[in-house]
Amino acid sequence: MKPLAALFGRRTRLRWLHLIIGGALLMPYFLVGTVLVGMVNGGEPVFSSLSGQFVAFGLALPMAAVTGFFALVRPLCVAAARALCGVPPVLLADGPARTRQARVRTAGWYTLHLALGGIVSGATLTLPPFAVAVAALPFFSGLRGTWLLDGPRVLREPWALALAPFAGLAMLVALALVAAVAGQALARRAPVLLGPTPEDRLAAAERRAADLAVRNRLARELHDSVGHALSAVTLQAGAARRVLDRDPEFVREALTAIEETTRRTVGELDSVLGLLRQDGEPDDAADTAYGPGLDALDGLLAYSGVPVAYEREGDPGDPGVVDPVVSREAYRIVQEGLSNALRHGGGDPPPVRLLIAVRERERELEIVLENPLGERPAVVRPGGGRGLRGIAERAVLLGGRTAAGASADDGVWRLTARLPLAVMARGPVPDAAGRTEERR
Repeated sequence: MKPLAALFGRRTRLRWLHLIIGGALLMPYFLVGTVLVGMVNGGEPVFSSLSGQFVAFGLALPMAAVTGFFALVRPLCVAAARALCGVPPVLLADGPARTRQARVRTAGWYTLHLALGGIVSGATLTLPPFAVAVAALPFFSGLRGTWLLDGPRVLREPWALALAPFAGLAMLVALALVAAVAGQALARRAPVLLGPTPEDRLAAAERRAADLAVRNRLARELHDSVGHALSAVTLQAGAARRVLDRDPEFVREALTAIEETTRRTVGELDSVLGLLRQDGEPDDAADTAYGPGLDALDGLLAYSGVPVAYEREGDPGDPGVVDPVVSREAYRIVQEGLSNALRHGGGDPPPVRLLIAVRERERELEIVLENPLGERPAVVRPGGGRGLRGIAERAVLLGGRTAAGASADDGVWRLTARLPLAVMARGPVPDAAGRTEERR
């Protein structure tokens, strides 16, 4: 059964169809070749001369090779190879051929496909009728007076007529064998000629790295936004529960803080999830709508769950002074710093001192956040430990720097971040969605 499957199985039949398609694609080039041969031969019919047909076939292949250099030929060839040749998709390249090496390979594949397809298609059209006629010679005497017996005299011998059915069957089997071998040859050459070039692999690696960077960045946004909200809400709810019976006014303020915090966080969460759901690049409206900046800092401080003594020098919320990208990152740094203060400030967190200064002479935005160290953490959230690393990553991506640690002298935890007021260097700068935009 295996030999029969190799000759007539589903995969072999699909590859045979692929070769016939190649023969059909060859026909326009072949017809142009016959015109050229006819012009050289003084207008003599090319189809009556076997040598003329071979010359026209030889002229058609270079013209087909030139067509293969077009960039969009590769996606069409790859689609046909995946569907009909049984080549695993991972072994073939995606997208148009952009580099010279990729175009040369595609032209080689296209020429090979059309050459083998032309041979197999021609044999498929002409050999089966001839084989059937030969096989029927002993059974239909009318066939013996046709052109079939005008050839070699051996065909008139009785033993030749007796072997005619086997000869016709052998022709059909030979045709199937040639088609199977040609299809297998194309399938084996497909990964070499249609597979990714080193440039394609590098581009794919860059795309994967960009996708991972986007996922990393969105995960950091969710960590900072949702993590801070959970810490603040948990602290406010716990404090309200403890004074529920004796201080209704405090409970009312705590519930208001919880409501405002969750409303703000749900809006940010919807923006991030909207970016994840989008197919392709987010639009400009999504860019501007997502990511609060320092101009929204008052709302964060009012419902942060910890008292904040806020000092500022200059106007950090002015987009004409502080780049919007820097403003968004600074907002997240402050948010994460407040989350740390909530986690480690004790049951009744003391006031946090926040300083945001615009140093126009140094072209820097300085953020200093200080909070006294409590004896025990007020809120414990699983999966912690990423906040300070995320703050450092945000600063480094903008060309800034951070420092964080406890001071043994005054028992204060101090977080300092220095960010450029504007990203002046050429090159990609991450935006709120984790994509990059050119800054000049």
